[in-house]
Amino acid sequence: MLALPAAAGLAFLVLPLAGLLVRTPWSTLPARLAEPRVLEALRLSLGTATLATAVCLLLGVPLAWVLARAEFPGRRLARALITVPLVLPPVVGGVALLLVLGRNGLIGRHLDAWFGLTFPFTTTGVVLAQIFVALPFLVISVEGALRASDPRYEEAAATLGASRWTVFRRVTLPLVAPGVLAGAVLCWSRALGEFGATITFAGNFPGRTQTMPLAVYLALETDPEAALVLSLVLLAVSLTVLVTLRDRWLP
Repeated sequence: MLALPAAAGLAFLVLPLAGLLVRTPWSTLPARLAEPRVLEALRLSLGTATLATAVCLLLGVPLAWVLARAEFPGRRLARALITVPLVLPPVVGGVALLLVLGRNGLIGRHLDAWFGLTFPFTTTGVVLAQIFVALPFLVISVEGALRASDPRYEEAAATLGASRWTVFRRVTLPLVAPGVLAGAVLCWSRALGEFGATITFAGNFPGRTQTMPLAVYLALETDPEAALVLSLVLLAVSLTVLVTLRDRWLP
C-alpha cells in the first residue's frame, strides 16, 4: 500500500535532476565551462566558500565544544539560537545582516565611521552571508561528534598532567576529526549554494559578488543553456559531497 506514494515521492525528487541532465547541452559543455563569466562565478564561489568554511572552523569548533562540554546558564537557549539560521529564510538572514552590518546598521555604522569598513555589496559581504547560513551545520555536526565521543580519554590525559589545551589538541580533536570533516564539507557545500542572504546583503555584481547560484538566476533570464551548465556544476558538487560523506549516510 505504501509502495505507490513512496515511488511518487522518489520520482518527484529524482525526475527534476534527470531533466537537468537530459537538457544539458553536452556538445557545447566544454566551451560553456570555459566562458569568462562562468569561470569568474566559479572562482568567486570556490574562493568565498572556502574562506567562509575556514572562518566557520575557527569559530564553530570552539562553540561546539562549549555547547557539548561546558555547563552554563542559557546553554539550551544558545543552542536554539545557533540553529535559527537553519530554519530562517535566507533572504531574512540577509536583511538581518544589513540591519547589523550595513552602513546604517547597529554595528556597521561604527565600523564605517571609525575604520572605514563597509561590508554590503562587497566580496567580504558574500563571505559573511555564507558564514551566517553555513556555521550552524558545522556546529551541530561537531557537537554531535563531541557528545558521542568517550570523555574518559580526555580525563585520562588530564590525570597524566596534560593541560587543557593539550588535551583538546592531542585527544579531543583526533577523536572528533570525522565529525569535524563532515561538518566542514557540509558547511562548504552550504556556503557554495547560498543565494538568498548573498543577493540581499552583497548584491549581484559580476566579478565581485556574483556567485554560482546568482549567476544561474541571472543566466536563466538571458541564456538558459548557460544556466543549465552552471546548475550542472552545482549538481556535481552536491553529488561529490554525498559521496564524501557516504559513511555518515550508509551503515
